[in-house]
Amino acid sequence: MTSIPADPFAALSQHNHPLRASLSREMHIRGLPRFDAPALALQFVLLVDEQQAHETIALLSERFPVLKPGDRFLSVRIGDLHFSWERHTEYMTYSFIAPVEGATLFDLTPFGNVPHWMVEIPGRVIRSTQIAMVMNEPSHAIIAAHFAIDDLIISDVADGHARIWSDFRLHEDGFGRLLIHDKGLQGGESSQLVQRLQELGNYRKIALLGLPEAQQATPLLTALEQRLTAITSCVAQKDADADQVLEQLSALSAALAEIMARTGYRMSATQAYAEICRDRIRSLAVVPVRGYRSLDDFTERRLLPAMRTCDAFTRRLEDLAQRTAWTSALLRTRVDTALARRNRDLLASMDRRTGLQLRLQHTVEGLSVVAISYYALGLWHHLKEALELQGLHLPGWVDIALFPVMIITVFLGIGRIRKVKRLPVDEH
Repeated sequence: MTSIPADPFAALSQHNHPLRASLSREMHIRGLPRFDAPALALQFVLLVDEQQAHETIALLSERFPVLKPGDRFLSVRIGDLHFSWERHTEYMTYSFIAPVEGATLFDLTPFGNVPHWMVEIPGRVIRSTQIAMVMNEPSHAIIAAHFAIDDLIISDVADGHARIWSDFRLHEDGFGRLLIHDKGLQGGESSQLVQRLQELGNYRKIALLGLPEAQQATPLLTALEQRLTAITSCVAQKDADADQVLEQLSALSAALAEIMARTGYRMSATQAYAEICRDRIRSLAVVPVRGYRSLDDFTERRLLPAMRTCDAFTRRLEDLAQRTAWTSALLRTRVDTALARRNRDLLASMDRRTGLQLRLQHTVEGLSVVAISYYALGLWHHLKEALELQGLHLPGWVDIALFPVMIITVFLGIGRIRKVKRLPVDEH
């Protein structure tokens, strides 16, 4: 009799998909811990390669045993600081939230041990931000003391429940600055707002990585376009050396493939990050403040030209690849046509030689008939003389009749021999 387990539903866990738990965690790892104003925070964004990513995870696992292999998010406390780590495709974020009792605006004192802790982390800092969230609206003097007024960005976000200030400059302390005035955020809206603002800034910065690469490769692309124009002109010339043109075209294709392999991932990533930036702008519900540039306007003005440059570069690259393929096809067509023409001429020459050989063979056969008949008749005359010496006299009409008979007989014999020689070929 089969025993019934105490918890029948527990047996269903044996049928779980191997990715079920990790996918479930993935749905909940992209949020900062809940906090309310006033608050101070730091965030570092480090670009890492695969080796540095493994080294980082190993280092974090030593410091925080709760981190499991394959985890992409960690949230723990380090003394009075709340620390959050998240791994992305090509970068990692490190966020620190500090208590603010007695701290001033953008005060780094509460984060005194963070530099010593971060200096051991592998990777290169691509972005670092100070975040200050306050309950009371700061005065103009305070704003002027911490931001460049000429580049100041002010916007209401979260449907008007918060206002932000930033100049998006890298200040002398090595940080960008973001000031948030809580005008009525509730529950987890404070942490969600900071998370979205930071994601917008991080994705915007990573998206801009494609611009220098496109600018650097553009002169190479221009040179390749000029080379392709020259090669195409050579293909159009009737007396061009196909082998030399093919060699030039192969070298151009190799250079083009190298550029595409080197820039392909960066251009695709740039497009993906730019699209995420647009999503974050929409989710922030930005409302402009009269007299100042807004967050969405700043993002569009800075991001859109870079994206258009990358788009234009990508389109030029794809167009050049297509034109190279067309030129290659044209060259192949020309080579194939020339080869077909040579084959046609070769076949025609072979036909002429075959015709000559056939006529020569017929001539030889005709001469053979005459020669054989001549020798056969010569033998007959020797035989006839021998017979006459023996007293046998043959009339003259025998010689006359024997002459055509001999020729016809030899002709038919040679034709029979030729037919017997061709018979195995015909049967095959």
